[in-house]
Amino acid sequence: MSVYRLNDELVFPDPGLADPNGLVAVGGDLSPERLLFAYSIGIFPWFNAGDPPLWWSPDPRSLLFPEKMHLSRSLRRAVRRGTFSVTVNRDFAAVVNSCATIKRGKGEGTWITAEMEQAYGKLHRLGYAHSIECYREGELEGGVYGVGLGPLFFGESMFSRCPDASKVALLCLTGLMALRGGLFVDCQIPNPHLVSLGAVEYPRQVFLHWLREAGLQPVSRPLPSCVFSGGEDLDPQGLLAYLVRLQEARGDIR
Repeated sequence: MSVYRLNDELVFPDPGLADPNGLVAVGGDLSPERLLFAYSIGIFPWFNAGDPPLWWSPDPRSLLFPEKMHLSRSLRRAVRRGTFSVTVNRDFAAVVNSCATIKRGKGEGTWITAEMEQAYGKLHRLGYAHSIECYREGELEGGVYGVGLGPLFFGESMFSRCPDASKVALLCLTGLMALRGGLFVDCQIPNPHLVSLGAVEYPRQVFLHWLREAGLQPVSRPLPSCVFSGGEDLDPQGLLAYLVRLQEARGDIR
């Protein structure tokens, strides 16, 4: 199968025609218009430094619904101890940079290049990219960032410098979404860690259908998030309690 090569025109091929690995197209730029257009149709960029942008829509797709977030005993204890304070959009640049520079497992390099940091910084200033920060004793210990469109959040990366920090950030993200009408977090590519947190794999066509059902249209300036706005302080214990009640009501609590 030949790979579609992008030019200056703001267009993508049908993500349903991606190659078996999920690759949709090569080339183009990381302008806000192109990024937002891509997310609105279920495509995201992922490539290494020095390579042209690669655009993906994997099959299956890993999604995390707030009511399915795995609230483990250790995570509940971490929240109830009150060790962490959590904020929204207080230091987006620091979260992205931490995701880019944190030491990961053997053979796991970073794909968050300086170009990517700048591109998502622009989306943040436009009100589309958001971060959750998790602090312990005033130090940034964990966080997650991504793109919010309507009721959906497209997660890009998360990091943790101490046990449970990124999980607390993700718990607060899903709790906030549940509280404010968000539907799910797109975790993109399945992996065992995401599965342990409650993410589930869905066929790409189902995911693309849900994008349309959520009101997303293939445009370069879609509706911003209905969940996030400016910076704010969050209540981890309150959000945990809300998720517990939600899961108990559905019979999903574990």
